[in-house]
Amino acid sequence: MKGHPDRESITAQSIVIALHFPLLNKDDVRDATLPLELHHRVPTPLLNNLSYSVLWRLADAASASPSSSTPPSLCIQEFLCFVCKGRTMKTYAVQVESGKVGDNGKPSVGPVYRNILAKDGFPPVDPMMSTSWETFSVAAEKYHGNQMLGWREFTDGKAGPYLWKTYKQAYEEVLNVGSALRQLGAESGSRIGIYGANCPQWIVAMEACNGYSLICVPLYDTLGPGAVDYIVEHAEIDFVFVQDKKVKELLSPDCKSVRRLKGLISFTSLTREQIADASKFGMEVYSWNDFLQMGKDHPCDPFPPRPLDICTIIYTSGTSGTPKGVLLTHDSHANYVRGVDLFMEQFEDKMTVDDVYLSFLPLAHILDRMVEEYFFHKGASVGYYQGDINLLRDDLMELKPTLFVGVPRVFQRVHEGILKALQELRPTRRMIFNLLYKHKLYWMRAGYPHKTASPFADFLAFRKVNARLGGRVRLLICGGAPLSLEIEEFMKVTSCAFFNQGYGLTETCGLGAIGMPNEPSMAGTVGVPATYNELRLVEVPEMGYNPLGVPSQGEICIRGKTLFSGYYKDPELTKESIKDGWFHTGDIGEMSPDGVLKIIDRKKNIFKLSQGEYVAVEYLEKVYGFAPIVEDIWVYGDSLKSMLVAVVAPHEDNTKRWAEANGHVGSFIELCLLQELKTYILNELKAIAERNKLRGFEYIRGIVVDPRPFDIERDLVTPTMKKRRPQMLKYYQADIDKVYKILSEEKIRA
Repeated sequence: MKGHPDRESITAQSIVIALHFPLLNKDDVRDATLPLELHHRVPTPLLNNLSYSVLWRLADAASASPSSSTPPSLCIQEFLCFVCKGRTMKTYAVQVESGKVGDNGKPSVGPVYRNILAKDGFPPVDPMMSTSWETFSVAAEKYHGNQMLGWREFTDGKAGPYLWKTYKQAYEEVLNVGSALRQLGAESGSRIGIYGANCPQWIVAMEACNGYSLICVPLYDTLGPGAVDYIVEHAEIDFVFVQDKKVKELLSPDCKSVRRLKGLISFTSLTREQIADASKFGMEVYSWNDFLQMGKDHPCDPFPPRPLDICTIIYTSGTSGTPKGVLLTHDSHANYVRGVDLFMEQFEDKMTVDDVYLSFLPLAHILDRMVEEYFFHKGASVGYYQGDINLLRDDLMELKPTLFVGVPRVFQRVHEGILKALQELRPTRRMIFNLLYKHKLYWMRAGYPHKTASPFADFLAFRKVNARLGGRVRLLICGGAPLSLEIEEFMKVTSCAFFNQGYGLTETCGLGAIGMPNEPSMAGTVGVPATYNELRLVEVPEMGYNPLGVPSQGEICIRGKTLFSGYYKDPELTKESIKDGWFHTGDIGEMSPDGVLKIIDRKKNIFKLSQGEYVAVEYLEKVYGFAPIVEDIWVYGDSLKSMLVAVVAPHEDNTKRWAEANGHVGSFIELCLLQELKTYILNELKAIAERNKLRGFEYIRGIVVDPRPFDIERDLVTPTMKKRRPQMLKYYQADIDKVYKILSEEKIRA
């Protein structure tokens, strides 16, 4: 503006002056005298004894980058102590048994912890929801007019607005599907497969299984014919519901087990060619509408299951070999829903019928399925994505969900996207963002929830992040694997929503521990034992983990009412995994004295190098993954070798920036062939190792550069993006051998 050449600077100063401290309750302000220098008063009805000098000092501390750990000035620390005097974390867990020193060859065990809600024993189960069927049928009657299942239809290749089935409409379809299955000969205990992407038909088929005492067997829609073939045969599936684009795969000559199927039901319709192919196997096939009509023509009352009947067989994605069939009962499912409901009642933003959830994680994965079952219990709405993860943002903007659930990789992508956008801003605007970030983060660490930590910062900058998630998200949940503290805090500050981590496995019905969304001190952890579970740690001497030490560390073991019944047709593995009622997870945790759990390692993914040193490979991958040049990394060690090597998938944008800065030209694939890039990556990995004080044998000594990130198509990762290490070794064996040969030659020359 004319006459105001420094307008942007003035704006920045105004923002600094306008930064206000969090909204405080009267009880937070204790009798105390502020330093004499704080004589300029800020006119606010909630707290009127703060000076602008304090604001300026806070702004000073905040001007570092969002990832900086630079502490605020001493004056601010003293002031924080004054304001937050007496603020402590509430108790959410309780110790119910003491730890015991191991003897007679048995390992030591740590104390047993329960959720505070189960201090005197697990809460009584609601008699109206002792099975998955009761959870749904009660909700269908209570919320019959509410929107339940949403989807988008395509017109001229474009997705339209969300269309909805009410609870009543969904219930009627469930009865029709269940009746049709009974008409075709399905009996109590028959296994029914569901193969395809998330959609309303998926849930209708699942609830039909629940209502007619049939066992639902989900199949990941990204599984190849080999895995599908194995599961159909192993689970002895009789009928299968299939997404239209998956029908061809199931009827492929490679899928030998298709011959055992009695019937196939498409989520939509079938082509003449598909009908002809199915007839070769002597199998009946049905379109969705034809199947619904069959049920209408031959109605059959539901045949409700008993609590201890098997509800589902979920095959784990198999990181180490053949998929395992996890048996989960109706009782486990009902206890999950009831437990989450009781726990969330402590949360200030309770879930209601007005909440909306966007389903995009595979329904065949326990996390998404149980979130949806909880939403159905609340009478809330679930909308399904189009099926293309690249169009997820379009679905977010159209649906405007209030709950968003993702695995760590999803939130890592969000984090990377925001940081990339920041780099494109002018320096002054970046400085303002960083200032606001540090200001809000500091007050959130002090104990204030995101809503009151800095409404001004939210209004000025962070509401834009929430808008990219649809504009209505108020709770973000991360599951499937632990998320780094850096990204968790970043999401908490910038999303204008509560952020929560949890921990669970398929074997625990998806839940073992759960964080409290409005408890800042749980950042970097996965929370406390879930309502119907108990947790304890068990000694792992070969890795140096002792649950009776300080800190308490060991293998996480879980006991309780959401635990699985065993592995289907594998009593030996069941016996190996469940000992004295405790399920041994294979994950290594650290437990605080107040029962808060942190995931720190993985027992199963360790190996010994030739010098006798044990290597916790997942921990190293997590550490090295923080290097900006790394998109993904697989660390490998041979027990006959003394050094670690790795396969690195470089981050494409950062690789191109490196190339531009160093005078290299070419496509991304061509850049990945450069020896200079390998050297640069190794130096970056070394710097990361030094900063994190890794031991010498944990340093990466040689790498293979693969421009293509690890993917499902090459069978290198599971559908939940967990590394399939045996398959990775097989795929990269030749390259790994070359790297070891080069390292050996260099060692000889040295």
